[in-house]
Amino acid sequence: MDQIFLGLGANGEKQSLHLGRANRHGLIAGATGTGKTVTLQGLAESFSARGVPVFVADVKGDLAGISMPGSPTFKHADKLESRAKELGMDDYAYSDNPAVFWDLYGEQGHPIRTTISEMGPLLLARLLDLNETQEGVLNIVFRFADEEGMLLLDLEDLQTMLVYTSEHASELTAKYGNVSKASIGTIQRQLLSLDSQGGGQFFGEPALEIADFIKLDDQGRGYINVLAADKLMRSPKLYATFLLWLLAELFETLPEVGDPEKPKLVFFFDEAHLLFDDAPKALEDKIEQVVRLIRSKGVGVFFVTQNPIDIPEEVAGQLGNRVQHALRAFTPKDQKAIRAAADTFRINPDLDVETAITELRTGEALVSTLMEDGAPGIVQRTLIKPPRSRLGPITPKERAIMQSISPVEGKYDERVDRESAAEVIAQKMIDAAATAEEVEAQGREAVAKQERKSTSLWDGLGGKVAKAAGSAAAASAGSILAAKLSGRKSRANPTASAASSAGGTIATEIGKAVGIPGLGRFARNLIGGLMR
Repeated sequence: MDQIFLGLGANGEKQSLHLGRANRHGLIAGATGTGKTVTLQGLAESFSARGVPVFVADVKGDLAGISMPGSPTFKHADKLESRAKELGMDDYAYSDNPAVFWDLYGEQGHPIRTTISEMGPLLLARLLDLNETQEGVLNIVFRFADEEGMLLLDLEDLQTMLVYTSEHASELTAKYGNVSKASIGTIQRQLLSLDSQGGGQFFGEPALEIADFIKLDDQGRGYINVLAADKLMRSPKLYATFLLWLLAELFETLPEVGDPEKPKLVFFFDEAHLLFDDAPKALEDKIEQVVRLIRSKGVGVFFVTQNPIDIPEEVAGQLGNRVQHALRAFTPKDQKAIRAAADTFRINPDLDVETAITELRTGEALVSTLMEDGAPGIVQRTLIKPPRSRLGPITPKERAIMQSISPVEGKYDERVDRESAAEVIAQKMIDAAATAEEVEAQGREAVAKQERKSTSLWDGLGGKVAKAAGSAAAASAGSILAAKLSGRKSRANPTASAASSAGGTIATEIGKAVGIPGLGRFARNLIGGLMR
């Protein structure tokens, strides 16, 4: 099994991370200034070199240096080179890594966007800090939008839909329960606050395609996706919600692969405590579920945090690979964290773990990784290897050059604003006003015989959708039937599979009709769900 060299243990043995066990997740913990970021950087570049794409959040702005080679003129180059020599790294040489820069605000990298519908009411309620009653109203808004056939793509769509829901509050209350205008007002105010913080730029199209996070360069190295998070950290709820959404998207999009020889993607979640701060139990359960199940999708998740007790026990129990840098025992809480960290390691009779945690130097850590058979290795005090790439930030000119050679250059940079809930509702208001004038002038019966003023999207497809959907459904159901007749087992539900296939075809036809070649995952999921 291929391995990633981490460093040299005090017993003289090399400490390594088995690639085939990297999807069992991990933890990198330690106080500020103990070397967590350098450890993360070395791990990320090693994964990349073995053809594993990586996602990292650049919280302090210094991880961008992973895209550039280190230099012998760096002020600490002598320490890096002496550490490499001490560890017997005869092949140590400075080198760069293939990197793609991303930024929710579109300032230091490609914009990352998703739609309101893809985010969903649960995560959106967390982002807006809504209580249970307000979250219930938000769920009704989403349901009402679905029933009305309105796409919720950006904040404008949701804001308009909230007004529309308020206008229909009495009939919705009878159907779904109380739709409080006070709750709608609270949601609207929270949306304004989110928009003022720049969160509105995160919602819209073109939405991120997960496949763009899982790419290799022409040398077979995995791209390192670096999220500029220094500005994003000023909105910690947006940061945490975005990363949880990304994990959920990976889980829902990627196929089951079991335990692969190496991960499909490794995800480093820096400042991980932000994910759990003030999180309701339902959200913690969701996080625990995603972390537990995403392993079988070939995704490894490494939480990076100062204090290991920041991670809830249900999640910490899923983290098989651990790198613990120094902790300081200044307060009773610190002492509790040290005891908790020591108790999580497999006992080493030659090492007092609790004492060692307080004595570790910068660049030194306690390491325990899963062995080839899946059992945790005995904890060892370890000198961590130095990275080969630059330690520190890059210049704006270097960032611009990296952007120009990015594999997704030009794909996400321009926002697309197509017809969705805001435009549909605005047109309905215009039509209603025009109809009211005609009724007053011509009478209700004469106006009732006229054709609708705004042509439906479905009406403009000339029957192509029905024909294409029928063919897709028949083909899908037919293939399942053929599999049964030939004796091959299938877990597929013919009705659901046919609906999904038809939904994808309909999405394609709609995309052609409105001039967008690929309508995207949202349309496929929405249409497929409605047809089931």
